[in-house]
Amino acid sequence: MKLKLTWLMTLFMAFVMQLSFAQEKTVTGTVTSAVDGFPLPGVSVIVKGTARGVQTDFDGNYSIKASANETLVFTYVGTKTVEEVVGSRSSINVSMQEDAAVLDEVVVTGYRTQSKATSSVSQVRVTAETIENRPNASFVQTLSGQAPGLNITTSSGQPGGNSLVQLRGVASINGNTEPLFIIDGAPVDEDNFRSLNPQDIASIDILKDAGATAIYGNRGANGVIIIKTRQGNFGEGLKVNYNGYVAYSTLQDNDYNIMDAQDLLRYERLRGNGAGAGNSTGVFNPGAGSPLTDAQIEAAPNFDWTDFFFRTGVTQSHTLSLTSGSDNASQFTSFGFQDTEGVLQDSDLKRFNLRTNVTGKSSNDKFRYGANLSINYSKSNEPNSIGSGAINRNYVLGAYQSVPYISTADYSNGADLLSPLSFTNTPLFLYDRLLTYTRFEEEVKAIGSVNFSYDITDWLTAGVVLSGDYQSEFLTRAEGPESFNAILFGGAENPTSGFQDQQSTRQFAYNQVTSLNFNKTFADKHTVDVGLYTEYFKAHFRTFGYRQNGLDPKTFFPGDGSGFITPANGLFGDFANANILNAGLFSYFASLDYDYDTKYGFSATVRRDASYRFAGSNRWATFYSVSGRWNISNESFMDDSAIDNLKLRASYGTAGNQDIVGLGYFGGPDLTEDFFGTGPGYGNANSIGLAQLGNRSLEWETVTQTNIGIDFGVWNSRLRGAVDVYEKETSDLFQSTPLSATTGVTQQNANTGLLYNRGIDFTVDYDVFKPKTEGGFGMSVGIVGNYNQTELQDIPNTEGEIIGLGRNGGILFEIFSLRYAGVNPANGNLLYLTANGDVTESPDADTDRVWLDKNLTPEWNGSFKVNFDYKNFFLQTQFNYVLGVDRFDNDYAGFINADNVGQFNFSRDILREWTQPGDITDIPSPTATNRNSFGSDRFLRSADYLRLRFASFGYNVPAKFLENTGISNARVYVNGENLITWSEWRGFDAESNGGQRSYPTPRTISVGFELGF
Repeated sequence: MKLKLTWLMTLFMAFVMQLSFAQEKTVTGTVTSAVDGFPLPGVSVIVKGTARGVQTDFDGNYSIKASANETLVFTYVGTKTVEEVVGSRSSINVSMQEDAAVLDEVVVTGYRTQSKATSSVSQVRVTAETIENRPNASFVQTLSGQAPGLNITTSSGQPGGNSLVQLRGVASINGNTEPLFIIDGAPVDEDNFRSLNPQDIASIDILKDAGATAIYGNRGANGVIIIKTRQGNFGEGLKVNYNGYVAYSTLQDNDYNIMDAQDLLRYERLRGNGAGAGNSTGVFNPGAGSPLTDAQIEAAPNFDWTDFFFRTGVTQSHTLSLTSGSDNASQFTSFGFQDTEGVLQDSDLKRFNLRTNVTGKSSNDKFRYGANLSINYSKSNEPNSIGSGAINRNYVLGAYQSVPYISTADYSNGADLLSPLSFTNTPLFLYDRLLTYTRFEEEVKAIGSVNFSYDITDWLTAGVVLSGDYQSEFLTRAEGPESFNAILFGGAENPTSGFQDQQSTRQFAYNQVTSLNFNKTFADKHTVDVGLYTEYFKAHFRTFGYRQNGLDPKTFFPGDGSGFITPANGLFGDFANANILNAGLFSYFASLDYDYDTKYGFSATVRRDASYRFAGSNRWATFYSVSGRWNISNESFMDDSAIDNLKLRASYGTAGNQDIVGLGYFGGPDLTEDFFGTGPGYGNANSIGLAQLGNRSLEWETVTQTNIGIDFGVWNSRLRGAVDVYEKETSDLFQSTPLSATTGVTQQNANTGLLYNRGIDFTVDYDVFKPKTEGGFGMSVGIVGNYNQTELQDIPNTEGEIIGLGRNGGILFEIFSLRYAGVNPANGNLLYLTANGDVTESPDADTDRVWLDKNLTPEWNGSFKVNFDYKNFFLQTQFNYVLGVDRFDNDYAGFINADNVGQFNFSRDILREWTQPGDITDIPSPTATNRNSFGSDRFLRSADYLRLRFASFGYNVPAKFLENTGISNARVYVNGENLITWSEWRGFDAESNGGQRSYPTPRTISVGFELGF
C-alpha cells in the first residue's frame, strides 16, 4: 500500500509540473521607437510582480518565459512604460512612445538625432501634449510662451492669420527675422500655416544656438524650428482615434469707456455740432438747425456697432486618424476638417486635411525608408483694408468709432448714401460693403518628403531626403455694381461700375539632402560621428491675374464672368498681369561629433553655401560652428549626490541670412543689377531712365553667436531646467546708403552696420507633489523666460543715427519724438519738453525731439504654468507675460480727437477736456491752438501684460470603465485661450502691434472629446 501511495504522489506531482510548464511559454518580439520606427536596444522587459526580466539586444529583439495570465512590462529611458498581457500570444512587438516628462532625452541637432546627454546645443522640444486640442487655426500661435527665447506676436484675429515669430531677438533690419521651419525634412514657407492640421504634429524642436543652427548655413541665422508629424508603429494592430471639439470665440475686453448714444448726443450738443445741429447731415437728425432736447436725446436709438461688426465665432474641428504596422512597415493616416468663424464679420476659414505617413525597413534592418505626404485645401474669407483709415472699407473702424444713434434700420441701399455724403454714415457705408463685397482665397497646399537610408556597414550609413512644398492660391475679389463704393467711384457716367479681380499663384519649392554618416565607438569610451552632406534647393513662382472693370447687375455673380461689361467709350478698361520668378541655393557641409564616456564632448560643423541673389564674386559664403560640453554629473565625485544631471555647454559659430529683404524665396532677386524704366519725359515724350543702380558687392548678412548654457536636474529630476546666456552679432547688415543725386538715384542697397542681441534664456520645472499611487494628487509648476536687449553700431551716416532705425549704442527701432508734458491750465494748450527739459507750447520738431529708449520689441517674454492631476482629472494652465514693450495707442487717440465731433464716437475721457482757465486735466481744449501741430509721445503706452494664455480642464476615463466596450481610451476636456489679461494697455489686445483699427485676437472657449478604438 505504501508503495502504491508513493507512485500516486509521484504521478500527481509530475502532472502538476507538466501542467505548470504547459502554462509557461517563450514570448519573443521586437521593441522599436515610435518616432522613427528604429529598433531600441537596452529596453527592460520584466514579468510584472516577479524578478524575471531581460533586455532587448542591439536589434531590439527579446525572448522571455511567461505564462498566459502574466503581464510584460517594457521600460526605457525617455519613453512611456508599456504593459502587455501575454494571453495566447507568443510574439509581442512593442513601440515605445516618447514620454512628455522626459522627452528631451532625445535631441534633434542639425540633420540627425542624438541623446540629450551627448548634445552640446541649446534646444527645446514642445510635445504633442501641449499642441493638440487647442482651438488655434495655426499651430504657430499655440507655441506662444512654450519655449524660452521664442517671441510670437499675432497682430490679427483672422483665423489662420500670420504670426511674427522671432527667436532670441531681431537679427536683421530689412531682412528676414523669422526662423527656418522644417516639416518632416521639408523646408516650408514660414508665413503660411493656415491649411495645416495641428493635430498631426508629434513634436516641435526649436534650435537656438550656433552649435545647432550653423549646419543650416544660409537659412539658419534666425534659428530653426523642426516639426515632426505622427507616425505609425511596427508590430501594431489597427488603432483608430477620433478627436473633435467645438469652440466659441469672442472679442476681448477694452477699457476705452466708449460713449453710448445719450452721452454722445449731449457732448455734440455741447460742442454745437452733430445730430440736430445746423450743419449736421446725419441720419438721426430731428429738429435739424436747433439743439436736441433732453427728451429727444433720451429717445434716440442706442445701437452697438461693435456687437454688430464683431460676433461670437463658432469653430468645429474633427480629426480621424488610423495607425497600424507589421514587423517591417507602419503607417499613420489622418483625415481632418475644421470650420472656423472669425469674430469679425466676413472672416472665416474652412479647411480639409489628408495626411499619410509610411515607414518601413528591410528584414535585416539595413535599409530603412519613410514617406510623408500632406494634402490640404482651405478657403479663407479675409476682409482687407483692416488697420487702415478707410471709412468705407475697414469694418474694425466701423465697429470702434461709429456713432451709436445710427442703426442698420437707417440703411436702404448704396445709392441713398451718396446724398448727403456724411462721415456720420460710416457704419452704413460698411454695412453696404458687407452686403455687396466679396473676397475669398482658396488654397491647395501639399507638403511631401521621402527618406531612404542604408547601412553600408555597421558604422557607415548613406541617406537621402527629398522634399517638396507646393501651394496654389486663387484669390477672388468683387465689388458689386450696385454697391455704395462702385457708385461713388464709378460716377454717373458709369452706371454699371464695380470690379472683379482674380489672381492665380503657384509656388513650388524642392529640397534634397544627401548624406554619408560614419559612427563608431572605440575602446568602449570614444565615439566618433562624422557626417558629409550636400543640399540642393530650387523654387519656382508663377502668377497670373486680371481686373475686370464694369459689371452688369442683372447677371453679375462673384467669381463668375457672366456679368462682365464689354469695354466701350473709354470705360471699363481691363488689366492683366503675370510674373515668373525662380530661386536656387546649393550647399555642401560636414559635421563632427566626439564623445568620451558620456562625460566630455566636442562638435564642429562647416558649411559652404551659394545663393542666386548675389553676383558671382560673392555668391559663395562659408559658415561654421564649434561646441563642447562637460557632463559634470557623470563624474565620480558626483556619486551619491542629489544632483542627477549637471551639464555645462558652450558654442560659437556663424550662420547666414541671404533673404536680405525679408520677402521669402523670391524677394530681392536682382539687387546687383542696373535697371532702366520707361515713362513720360520732356514734352511728355516716351523716355527711358535709370531705375535701379545695382550693387555687385552685396553679400550675406552674417550672424555670429556665442552661447554658454547649463542643464540641471535635482532630486531624481524633480527640479530640472536649463539656463543659457548668449550674444548674437549681425554684421554686413543690408541697408540703404545715401548716394549723390548726380547718379540719378539717391540711395543704394549695401551691406553696412552692426546689430547686437544679448540676453538670457531659462526654463525651470518643479514637481511640487508627485503621486505616490495611481490616481494620487500631483502638482507641477514651471517658468519659461527670455531677456533680450538690442544694440546698434556703425549707422551708415555721419550723424550716427537714423530716425525710425536708431542710433549708435542705442536699441533697434528706438522711438525718436517730442516729449508730451500735459495741458496748460491757463489756456488748455498742449505742453511739451524741449531737448533741455524746459516746458514749452511751441517746441522745435528739428531740435527738441529726443531718443526715448523705448521700442516695440519686448525686453522680457515668457510664461509660467501650474498643472494638477488627481484621480484621472487634470488641470493645466499657462500664463504668458511680456515686459519692457511700448506702443502707440492710436485707437485711443481717435477716441479723444475733438475734430471727430459730429462724425465718430468718443471715449468718455473727452468729457475731461479743458474748458476754462484753472482746469487741471489731461485732455486739452478742443480749440487749443497747437492741438494738431506736433507729433509726440502723448499716446505712447506701456503694453506690458500678464495673460492667462491657456487653461485646460478634463477627465481621462479609466480603462476599467472601458472594458468590453471596444473603446481603448476616452477623454473629455474644456479648453480656453486668451482668457484674462492684466495690463495698463486699454485696447482690445495688448499683444497686437498692428496699429490703429486692427483686428484683435479673440478669447476662445472650446469643449471636446477624444476616443480611441
